[in-house]
Amino acid sequence: MTTDAVAALDCGTNSTRLLVVDAAGRPVCRLMRITRLGQGVDATRRLAPDAIDRTLAVLREYRQVMDEHGVVRARLVATSAARDADNSADFFDAAEKITGVRPELLSGAEEARLSFAGATAHLPTEVAALPSVLVCDIGGGSTELAAGRPGAAEAVSTVSLDVGCVRLTERHLRRDPPPADQLAEARAAVVALVQDARRRLPPVSDAGPLIGLAGTVSTLAALAQGIEDYDRSKLHHAVLTRQQVEHWLAELAAVTARDRLALPGMVAGRQDVIVGGALVLAAVMEVFDRRRCLVSEDDILDGLAASLRSA
Repeated sequence: MTTDAVAALDCGTNSTRLLVVDAAGRPVCRLMRITRLGQGVDATRRLAPDAIDRTLAVLREYRQVMDEHGVVRARLVATSAARDADNSADFFDAAEKITGVRPELLSGAEEARLSFAGATAHLPTEVAALPSVLVCDIGGGSTELAAGRPGAAEAVSTVSLDVGCVRLTERHLRRDPPPADQLAEARAAVVALVQDARRRLPPVSDAGPLIGLAGTVSTLAALAQGIEDYDRSKLHHAVLTRQQVEHWLAELAAVTARDRLALPGMVAGRQDVIVGGALVLAAVMEVFDRRRCLVSEDDILDGLAASLRSA
């Protein structure tokens, strides 16, 4: 058992995740389950009963893991799906009973700052030395952009875009595989949002890569490298080129979700929304003229854990 451990839990639109960190700040457990809490929220503005049930079942599992590791403090956050749903309080009440932790409803700006803090805490030396970087966290319901100096999350500038892999798929990519007109419509919508975000954010260092977070980016990196089973050591700080992102966007959009699932590196539960996620990443790299994306497996969970250890 780990003593004086802390835990970070993230109930996102597409996945529910857990990070347990020991007293020395070392990660001892990372778990991810696809729960699709945001199923249909964009249209109904309510969390669906089966989506709530899936997420609560995973939280029960995570509570057992937290007990096994001797967790003494925890933060449980909810993001885009819960922000948009009229019945979030019902889900929060049930989640609190299971975990003993009251969920925090993060604003887009709070989500972006925590993601930035996690992603920039341990960057490669050449990236950490840049005066400013751009972090892109592609979620299921929203995409957070944060620009600032590495390691200085308190001064970061943020924009939260009301688009993510699940929301974009439900709004625009209604057929499987999506035809060219749906892809063009979706891309135009995302590019317009990202162009507005670029106008609102301060300039970032031209020489630096985009720092990309979350399941879409990790999955694209796994596909590009042919990594069949998740391996953090091979994905963390791997580099995706813009050419690779555009290549995989075209490849994934040309086949059905069933065929995507058969690809080495595809995560079950992500095959139906990966085209939307890849499209968001491609649009961000296009608008901000980034030739490279640095894949970061450190993200909002790491930012949450750091906040618990410093409290």
